[in-house]
Amino acid sequence: MARTCEPQRGLTFDDVWAALMELRESQKKTDRQIGRLGSRLGDLIEHLTASNIIEKFKELNYEFNHISRNHKLKGPDNRILAEIDILLENGDYAMVVEVKSLLTLTDVKEHMKRLETLRRYADIHNDRRKYISSVSGALIEENARDFALDQGIYVLEHPGDTLQILSPEKVRIW
Repeated sequence: MARTCEPQRGLTFDDVWAALMELRESQKKTDRQIGRLGSRLGDLIEHLTASNIIEKFKELNYEFNHISRNHKLKGPDNRILAEIDILLENGDYAMVVEVKSLLTLTDVKEHMKRLETLRRYADIHNDRRKYISSVSGALIEENARDFALDQGIYVLEHPGDTLQILSPEKVRIW
């Protein structure tokens, strides 16, 4: 039995295009999975931060009696003005905590803008509490840590299995 060889046909534009579209869909699926993983990591860091934060601030003479997570501040048109990862409250103070997996300088600056928004909102609603702030991260860039402390913001670090609070020399009140 004699074998015949047929010439191989080259890839066509349609073949390449179909392969690219398949790769694109596969990449979208991977991106969604990574996004969910990143979100879960953020949830874990937030949980670790919130777990004993009231006790840690009590050591600094703050008596917070209420904690809420994922607090949304809405304007009159029901639009979200600001989201707060962790909010600690009592009659005199409200501690606004921003939590990140990796805390950067940009994150600290955005958090400060959020605090300005919160202060304006509080003033409109006759909320005379003193707003103070802290930032937290599983990893914290050194320039972010230094900047936050210079701006009067507490820095919450996770060196191992506990929460450590770095206090600024002078606490900023919004």
